Amino acid sequence: MADLLLELFSEEIPAIMQNKACDDLNYIITNGLVEAGLTYSSSKALSTPRRLSFMIEGLIDKSPDTREERKGPRVDAPEQALNGFLRGAGLTLDQLEIRDDKKGKTYFAVIKKEGRFADEIASEVITDAINNFPWAKSMRWGSGSMKWVRPLHSILCILSAEDGVKTVNIEVDGISSSNMTAGHRFMSPAKFAVHSIEQYQKDLKKASVILDAQERADHIIEDAKNLAFAQGLELVEDTSLLKEVTGLVEYPVVLMGEISKEFFDLPAEVLMTSMKEHQKFFSVKNPKTNRIEKFITVANRTTADNGKTIIAGNQKVLFARLSDAKFFWENDLRIAKSGMIEWSEKLEKVTFHNKLGSQSERIKRISLMACVASKLSNADEELAKRAAILCKVDLSSEMVGEFAKLQGLMGCYYSAEAGLPNEIGLASKDHYSPLGPTDIVPSAPVSIAVALADKIDTLTGFWSINEKPTGSKDPFALRRSALGVIRLVIDNEINDSIERMLAYGFYLNSISIQSLHNKSQAKYIELKDNSADQILNMIDESQSQKIKEILKDLISFFHDRLKVYLRDKDIKHDVIDACLAMPNNTNFSLLTKRAKVLQDFCNSDDGKNLLQGFKRANNILTAEEKKDGVSYEGIPELKYAKIDEERLLFKILDKNETKIIDYINKQDFKSAMNTLAKLRSPIDLFFENVQINSDSKIVRRNRLCLLNRIRLIMKSAADFSLIEN
Repeated sequence: MADLLLELFSEEIPAIMQNKACDDLNYIITNGLVEAGLTYSSSKALSTPRRLSFMIEGLIDKSPDTREERKGPRVDAPEQALNGFLRGAGLTLDQLEIRDDKKGKTYFAVIKKEGRFADEIASEVITDAINNFPWAKSMRWGSGSMKWVRPLHSILCILSAEDGVKTVNIEVDGISSSNMTAGHRFMSPAKFAVHSIEQYQKDLKKASVILDAQERADHIIEDAKNLAFAQGLELVEDTSLLKEVTGLVEYPVVLMGEISKEFFDLPAEVLMTSMKEHQKFFSVKNPKTNRIEKFITVANRTTADNGKTIIAGNQKVLFARLSDAKFFWENDLRIAKSGMIEWSEKLEKVTFHNKLGSQSERIKRISLMACVASKLSNADEELAKRAAILCKVDLSSEMVGEFAKLQGLMGCYYSAEAGLPNEIGLASKDHYSPLGPTDIVPSAPVSIAVALADKIDTLTGFWSINEKPTGSKDPFALRRSALGVIRLVIDNEINDSIERMLAYGFYLNSISIQSLHNKSQAKYIELKDNSADQILNMIDESQSQKIKEILKDLISFFHDRLKVYLRDKDIKHDVIDACLAMPNNTNFSLLTKRAKVLQDFCNSDDGKNLLQGFKRANNILTAEEKKDGVSYEGIPELKYAKIDEERLLFKILDKNETKIIDYINKQDFKSAMNTLAKLRSPIDLFFENVQINSDSKIVRRNRLCLLNRIRLIMKSAADFSLIEN
């Protein structure tokens, strides 16, 4: 057994690429070694800005010998067939064996391959991995032909075992492997020899290089918290920034700097965003005031003055950056206090999409949609409409122009400065949410209405111009918008169908598209109490039928997103399908409630057994209806019942059918399922003791109609025929 160590030493690798590079390197090399017959105990890949390191422990010394038998042509086969077989086997005629086969005497080839040594295999696999490494972006340098993410300086590759260390021979574009590496660029640049994985890691640490990214991250976060705590402050933790900064340093040195008091009045989010995006600083806040008062920076080296020069330089640059932010803030406040009309006018010249009009035109549609959505979220209609009109005006502000991630949030601040109701500012901040499966869902009525209107306008707009997601491509994040609508509806328990809103969205976008085509002003009709069909009939007759088909397709898209959402809640696909097959399947709250109850029911013993009874009844009915060419949808009559178990089933159905229907109408699915469970025993007894195909045609028909009654009662709760055993 041996240990394999590889280090690819280069100029600084972008932090964003390091984790994937580690995964790719591990996958490519281990796969290549295993395919060549080498097994191992464990492997891992680590990275710093200047090196990708790969380690394997417990690698076998040599691949096993192999023996393969191949059956060839018969001895009297044409010469051409024999020659082809010899070429494929890599043998000569005298090396073949002749054996008796059921078809006569036949040639057999026995191909023996001796195992290869680990260093030989590793050399080939690693050379191929380097030459074909899947960097997202790569470069050439000098006069060589090699491509790498940044100029590659050296390759360390050794096999270490109890009997010694061997350098694995690798040659790539003039770079030859060795057993040498170097430490930190500034603090310990000297080269040193490597003879084992353990010694490599220890000596790198002595040379001011912490190889493990997680160790560097832990060091950064611990030192940052301690520095903040020592001054009575708190570190604002940021996972993504920590990950990035960890990839920028080989030896992290955590330093704290000051923020000038003249910037304390800037919104905390502005300070945090400016420092993060421009300089990769962590924010430090005063827990008593919640103000951002200091910053943490991470240097890549120690200095004689303990980082004072580094901090001074960083503070100087930060002052200039925050001075710009302060200018933007003060200028924006002036416009906000004047009613933000200037920003609204600017949006008329900002194109949302060349086929869907300007941002200003889009806001008109969203405001009309918000009026409809307000009825679903119980928001004040006028307040929702006003919030929708103002929800995107901050896109014209200088602050959002500089920091796009602050859109919505700055609108909240500006609305407060303009003296607008809190609901309007909150809607501006919240209407983009939820942005993903774990993002917080807005719960304020006005915010819900505007968020629904925004997302539904996006979906119906892009569906109208046939810009739908395809495969893994979703440039307009339409899957995220659909999931956002689903989560807004379900999390806020909106017990209503969204089909009417979708229809209105298609109507509004059809007007926009038509006005762009005709170069005329869009004229919308405000929706009152029109149904989805009535709204779609308002669309130009030549487009109405097409849009009805597009609406069906969008609803299907929503259902696909809903399936993903529900499967994450441990609801099985067949249970979801059984609920989707029921009426009103665009009421996502109702559908989710039904699916959760049905899943619990199917997991119970009563549910499993009743499902078997349903399957049996449905299978018998389907077979007999097909054979007889008739449907047994008639009403079964008790007077034709011949045995007690049959009469008992009539009695239980009569007693519980109305209750089940009432519970379903009241959307009390749990009570409906509990009542359905009472059918289990009499149905079991019925099948055990009753012969369906009686000699009497009347009795047979009555019993088949009774089975149909069972089927109809159960299908009123869910389509049990879609649930698998």
